[in-house]
Amino acid sequence: MGTRTGISWTDSTWNPLRGCSRVSEGCRNCYAEKMAYRFSGAGKPYEGLAVLKNGHASWTGKVALVDNHLLDPMKWKNPRRIFVNSMSDLFHPNVPDEWIDSIFAVMALCPQHTFQVLTKRPEEMLEYSSGCELRGLECLLPNVWLGVSDEGDQHQRIDILRQVPAAVRFISFEPLLFDPGIVNLKGISWVICGGESGKGARTMQHEWAADLRDQCIAAGVPYFFKQWGEHGSDGVRVGKKAAGCLLDGVEYHQFPK
Repeated sequence: MGTRTGISWTDSTWNPLRGCSRVSEGCRNCYAEKMAYRFSGAGKPYEGLAVLKNGHASWTGKVALVDNHLLDPMKWKNPRRIFVNSMSDLFHPNVPDEWIDSIFAVMALCPQHTFQVLTKRPEEMLEYSSGCELRGLECLLPNVWLGVSDEGDQHQRIDILRQVPAAVRFISFEPLLFDPGIVNLKGISWVICGGESGKGARTMQHEWAADLRDQCIAAGVPYFFKQWGEHGSDGVRVGKKAAGCLLDGVEYHQFPK
């Protein structure tokens, strides 16, 4: 599980949790929600975690700890970047602190790996990190990167992220659905940007992606342009593969040092 992934900014995915619920517009076409519904039948991995609602796949809001995958990173000897919970959100309000403690413990025991944790719930992340010291835990790990998703109109998430102790703080503007305008990149070590793919994908404007790139260059922040999505830089729907990942003819696949 998780040894291969199509997500270009990571090497592997690790899903010790399953289940989620929608938060904002970026969740409308969630790939994880659709995949979970495909495997939600009786006896299947996502049973009770996703249903069909008004003709569309929908999370139920329930979450589950996947015990048999909790220790997976300890079996992977070669160093790799690992995206934590591509099929869930570590800081979902229905995830008990004890489960998060267990996941952080595994990350602490695997210093050879870099763990990338992405959430749409930075307030929960801040609350958890604030309580770590009270529980005698160390949440500021040198190999754990903490990030938030921003569809372009969720800058308050970035403001909360800045308050969270982390070795690397990053922002994923994916899918970028709105003009982000001026972004405060103080305390941010990495920016990912990408358009939406799949059925019903919405268009990302060229100037939004280019302006984010220029802001990152000015601030000295590595910029990773993942993809245009279903629509090319001119806004025409051509499919994800044809649209590619070049911004003004250049591939921006930068990482924090």
